[in-house]
Amino acid sequence: MEKNPLRICMLSSEAVPFAKTGGLADVASALSTSLARGGHDVRLFLPLYQRVQEAGFPFERVEALTDIEVTAGSRSYVFTAFQSRLPRSETSAYLLHCNDLYGRDGLYTSDDDEHLRFGLFTRAVLECCQRMEFAPDVFHLNDWHTALLPLYLKGPYAWDELFASSKTLLTIHNIGYQGLFPIEAVADLGLDDVRKHLYQEDVADGVLSFLKTGILYADLLSTVSETYALEIQTETFGMGLHELLAGRSGSLVGIVNGVDYDEWSPEKDEKIPFHFSRDDLTGKEQNKRALLDDLRLPFDRDVPVMGVVSRMATQKGFDLMFEVLPRILAERDLRLCVLGSGEERYERFFQWLASEFPTKVGYDTAFNDRLAHMIEAGSDLFLMPSRYEPCGLNQMYSLRYGTVPIVRKTGGLADTVTQFDPETGEGTGFVFEDYSPEGLRWALELALSLWPNREAWARLVQNGMSRDFSWDHQAERYVKVYRELVES
Repeated sequence: MEKNPLRICMLSSEAVPFAKTGGLADVASALSTSLARGGHDVRLFLPLYQRVQEAGFPFERVEALTDIEVTAGSRSYVFTAFQSRLPRSETSAYLLHCNDLYGRDGLYTSDDDEHLRFGLFTRAVLECCQRMEFAPDVFHLNDWHTALLPLYLKGPYAWDELFASSKTLLTIHNIGYQGLFPIEAVADLGLDDVRKHLYQEDVADGVLSFLKTGILYADLLSTVSETYALEIQTETFGMGLHELLAGRSGSLVGIVNGVDYDEWSPEKDEKIPFHFSRDDLTGKEQNKRALLDDLRLPFDRDVPVMGVVSRMATQKGFDLMFEVLPRILAERDLRLCVLGSGEERYERFFQWLASEFPTKVGYDTAFNDRLAHMIEAGSDLFLMPSRYEPCGLNQMYSLRYGTVPIVRKTGGLADTVTQFDPETGEGTGFVFEDYSPEGLRWALELALSLWPNREAWARLVQNGMSRDFSWDHQAERYVKVYRELVES
């Protein structure tokens, strides 16, 4: 337990179990829970979307945070906070209700007022802190949706001594999403008086970038792996923000996301039929048989199973598979278990593979959390040849389940998986550098060639299962960063 607990206000557009489209939701919830378990005062805020209201979560209206009026241009919006708890935790989650902004089908929209949905959410959080008399040591902001808060503190809320010592940390989860809007949004958001502080080249071009504004004014920047922190300072990965980030390189840190081992652990995973551990891997082979039965593929303990669980998108490296996988499957005795949906061309490719190799390939497009856990538990190999990957979680799940990752050396994949060396017995997976079919084939052939060497393979599996990416461990790194920030 911390002797000097910190006050942390966490802002996120999503958080499990309430609202999720990607890894951001897992991070916001798990990090908040871990920090609170360490004794810190953590208060997580997110919008109360319509689908969250309809999902039946237990909420309680916070009387002190009822009917908070926020003005935007000529309109006023009324927010009310509802309090809930994060799973397996006493950590408070405050969900801000405003039907005019969040009473819609999706979490994110293409509507003309998208800038208001998140800009005003950020202001409403500040209003809640004022009413609670909660003075955060750190506002932890996540992605573009909350990135205007540092400018609000320097402008419209600069008068309030409550926030005089508050610092801001902005975490970039995926730099491809920047929150770009017409410059007219500035007036709507109550930022006319600080227009001169915006990035003036953008203003001249008629653009307001939420993320760029946050990068300019947050006290500290972080992203979700050390390698990605370096990559986004380059033209290749920086999505137009590389020069700005390079200029703030001294204030940019990379911290790999953690894994919730209460959910992703073979010893107690409720979604797999057989539990196992580093000391007793019997259940892994039983899960392998169950997985293949589910996908109607023949089981043979001597034949390796390779898994894929992914959003079907260009980022994930599926282009490399077009040439490589058909040849590997034709030449090798191998099972391939795939779960995912997305771009039609990739879905068609895996459907074709399943029809071309009906005894070797199983493919399911429907979202199926149980099957995702089964693939992690029952596979021998896990394939993630990403073009870029800010952090990635599946490779860390795989290590925990004794499923050897095959990854490209980029972002969080480079930081969490190391090349196995049969001579020294060190390493946790197979890593290729060049984004090319040749690079992928090299890694696959290396893995499949090692598979018959049961002693070396067992060592490789044990190496991976020994790694600790728990959130409690990763949260310690955030606490260190928070303290350095506050003391500065």
